[in-house]
Amino acid sequence: MQYVREHRTALALLAAVLVPFGVAGAMVPYRGSFANTAAALVLVAVIEAIAIAGNRAAGLLASVSAALWFDLFLTAPYERLAISHRPDLETTICILVVGVIVTELAARSRHHHRRASAEKDYVAMIHDLADLAAGSAAASAIVEKATISLVELLDLRACRFEVVPVDPPLARIQSNGAVVHVGLRWPVGEIGIPGPEAEILAEWRGRIMGSFVLTPTPGLAVSLEQRVVAVSLAQLVGATLSDRRLVA
Repeated sequence: MQYVREHRTALALLAAVLVPFGVAGAMVPYRGSFANTAAALVLVAVIEAIAIAGNRAAGLLASVSAALWFDLFLTAPYERLAISHRPDLETTICILVVGVIVTELAARSRHHHRRASAEKDYVAMIHDLADLAAGSAAASAIVEKATISLVELLDLRACRFEVVPVDPPLARIQSNGAVVHVGLRWPVGEIGIPGPEAEILAEWRGRIMGSFVLTPTPGLAVSLEQRVVAVSLAQLVGATLSDRRLVA
C-alpha cells in the first residue's frame, strides 16, 4: 500500500494506457455480435474509473487510449487505425469527448472534496486553540499549541514566538492574509512566503503582544485561506495574552 501511495500518479498513467487496451482486447472475440455503442459505454466506464482513481492527466490519457483501442480493435477495418463507417467514427469521437468531460467532472469533484476537507481541518484547528485558551492552560501552553498549528498549517520548517518584535521588521502576513515584504505585496499564492523568515503579529485591539516568527519552506505556495487562518490563530493568542496580562 505504501508503494501504491508513493507511485499513485505513475500507476494511474500506466493504467490509463493498459486498462483500456485490455478491456478493448477482451471484447475482440465478441465484436461481431456485440454492438459498438455498448462497447463504447464499457470503455467510458473504464475512463471514469481511471479518472476517479487517478488524476486529470490519467483521465485524459485514458480517453485517448480508449478511443485509439476502440478504433484499432472494434471498428472495421480491424487492426488498422482507419474507420470505414460514419457511425463508428462518431462513436469514437464520442468516447474521446465524453471521456474528457467525465475526467473534468472527476477532477472538480476531487478539488471540492479536498477544499471541504481542508476547511474542516482549519475550523478544527481554530476551535482547538480557542478551547485551550478558554480553559486554565498556561499562556506558554497556548503559544506552544499555536506554534505547532502554524507549522502544520503553513508547512513551515520552523516557528517560534517572540515577545519583542524582531528588528529589523520581517516580511509580514497581514490581517487580510496579504504578505508585505520590503513595502511590496508578495505573491505568496505562487512562490510562497518570502524567507529566510517572516512574521505574524499576535495583536489584539491594536496592542502587539508578540509575534510568531516563521521559517517557511522555500517556494511552497500558501493559499489565502491558509494565511487567514494563520492570522486568526495569532490573533487568538494575542487576545489571550492581553486578557491574562490585564488580569495579572
